[in-house]
Amino acid sequence: MDIRRATRPEAVEAAGHLFDAAPLPAATARFLADEGHHLLIAYVDETPAGMITGVETTHPDKGTEMFLYELGVDERFRGQGIARSLVSALEGLARERGCYGMWVATGEDNKAAQATYGGAGGSPEWDQMVYVWTFCQE
Repeated sequence: MDIRRATRPEAVEAAGHLFDAAPLPAATARFLADEGHHLLIAYVDETPAGMITGVETTHPDKGTEMFLYELGVDERFRGQGIARSLVSALEGLARERGCYGMWVATGEDNKAAQATYGGAGGSPEWDQMVYVWTFCQE
């Protein structure tokens, strides 16, 4: 397995099956153009097997932290440690870039994600809740 940072839209398009939906060209270009946005792709024999995205967020009184935005592994490659390797790679990148920490939110019933994040050194904060705002995009 080889983990590489995606810097070109063609790499994102080739790994499109790893996302919830097909990557949007304009959103892909915007994501890749931002120095604080990171997309790592795990390859097995040059086949995109998994991906992880991270976004650096900075606050005046806290500094910069890495938000683990999304993680996906092709069903054919699950159970081989790819997800954990991707989380570890993003953690390493966050440390290199001077982030003070990294965080992710996941569902209470998503046991696979919890095992992955815990196995990669993350600690749950059980007293947290996630609130969302959803806006129509036309």
